[in-house]
This record gives sequence, C-alpha cells and structure tokens, in this order.
Amino acid sequence: MRRIRHILPLILLVCFISINGCKKDKTPGPSGATGATGATGTQGDIGATGPQGPQGPAGGPQGATGATGATGATGGTGSNGTNGTNGATGATGANGATGATGSNGTNGTNGATGATGAAGSTGAAGATGVKGSTGAAGATGATGTAGATGATGANGATGATGTAGVTGATGAAGATGVTGATGAANVNSYVLRNISVPVTGTSLSVPAIDQNIVDQGLVLVYLSSSVSGPWYPLPYTQAGTTISVVSYSVGQVNIIASTSQSGLFFKVVVIPGNSVTLLNVTHPHLNYNNYNQVASALNLR
Repeated sequence: MRRIRHILPLILLVCFISINGCKKDKTPGPSGATGATGATGTQGDIGATGPQGPQGPAGGPQGATGATGATGATGGTGSNGTNGTNGATGATGANGATGATGSNGTNGTNGATGATGAAGSTGAAGATGVKGSTGAAGATGATGTAGATGATGANGATGATGTAGVTGATGAAGATGVTGATGAANVNSYVLRNISVPVTGTSLSVPAIDQNIVDQGLVLVYLSSSVSGPWYPLPYTQAGTTISVVSYSVGQVNIIASTSQSGLFFKVVVIPGNSVTLLNVTHPHLNYNNYNQVASALNLR
C-alpha cells in the first residue's frame, strides 16, 4: 500500500509534462463566440477496464495534486430490485377497553295469545277428616212470654140417652171436690229401648212428628240407662262422652254420640204448637230440661 502511494504522484507528473509538450508555439487568436450548447448525446457504454500500467520507479518525488475531473453524467436509473421476504407477524396487541353499553332497543310487539290448554283431570278426593267432638250444652234460654189463649174447641157430640134407672134414695150432699189440672191435648210420648248410637249417628223413628210439629211444635228427647228412669235431657255428657240431638224431621229424630254407645233408652215427647202455647200460659215457669216437671204438667206416665 505504501509503495502505491509513492508511484501515483510520479504518474501524474509524467502526464502533466506530456500535455505541455503537445502545446503549439503559435500565439492563439481571439476566442470566438461561445456556440450554443449541443444536445447531450447518448451515454456511451462503459469501456472495458484497461490493463494496469507498469509500476514506476519507487521513491520519485510526489507530484502536485491534479485538478478534479469533471463530474460524469448521471447514469440511468437501475431496475427495481426484487421484493424482500415478508417479516414475521408481530405479536397480537392488547385488547382495547370495552366500549360503552348501547341504548336499549325498542320493545318488540307482543306475540299472539296461545290457545287454551286442555283442562287437567280432577284430582282424587281427599280423605274425610275426623269428626270433632260435640260442644257443651248451652244454658237454658229464658222462658218466652205467654202466647194468646187458643180458641175454644168445638163441643163433642151428645151421647145417646141411657135408660132411666131406678130412682135411688136421696143421699147426703158431698163436699165439693178439688178442680183437676188441665191436660194438654194431642201430646205423644214414646219410649225407645236398647238403642245403639255410633259416632256416625243414628235415627229414632217417631211417627207423631209431622210437618206441623216441625214448623210449630216442640220435640223433647230424654236419655236413661233404664226404662224406669231417671231421665236426663239431651245433650247429655258423662265421663267425656256427649250424646246429643242433631236435628229432627218428619217421622224421625237424629241422635249422635262422641264415642259409640249401646243399650240406651230414649223417651221422646212430641208437643203440638197449640199445646206449647197453652203450657206457656198455664205453666209460665216450666223447665223443659226437667222431665219430672214436664211429665207433671202434661200428665205423662
């Protein structure tokens, strides 16, 4: 490298001497007017590189630096190079923040009403609940005011005249007897023997109860363990068992017990409406729950 740097100035010096030797000795004439610049010719092909000249002698003095040569014409634009291969796919970016919730859309129109489904089958009937015990007997109500006296009944038919007896001797006048109590007409009394009463109840047959008795009369029911009494009014409670009248209707009285009973005796007294009215007048303080008072007032046996 160092030797090439020494040879280069020597070559430039030789070129400079050669150029000066070629100059003419004649005095040059005046310069003509500058002609118009000709059109730029097409650029010629680049010539082949000449062979390297012989190496000059080493160690010659370094020549002066030659003037910079004119800039060569710009070469034509080269063709585009081939595209480079695609770079590797970049990593996926982080998800963006969630956008604000949009406003609710308008409600759609209501759909048509569906057809009515078929009715389901009727469920099985539930079991019958246990029957509750009969409530305690209420207190005896106050005696009502006496009703108006009934109309006098029609006189009975006159009996046939008997044959005249022999006239007896006139006896001494006897003392006037006490006036007997007035009995109630059409009162009926029944004794029903050895009756069983289950918890579901039973009916006592009483033919004297007709629709008039149901509408206006009075039916009294008494209980005993013997046909001879004593008689207790219904409802009757003893040792946790209650026996009572549920209802009465034409021809019967309905009895029920909280526990099943048997071997009972019942006395049923049927009083028509007009006899009830008469009793209220003649016995205003009669206690219907006391059988002895009722039997005395009605002349029952």
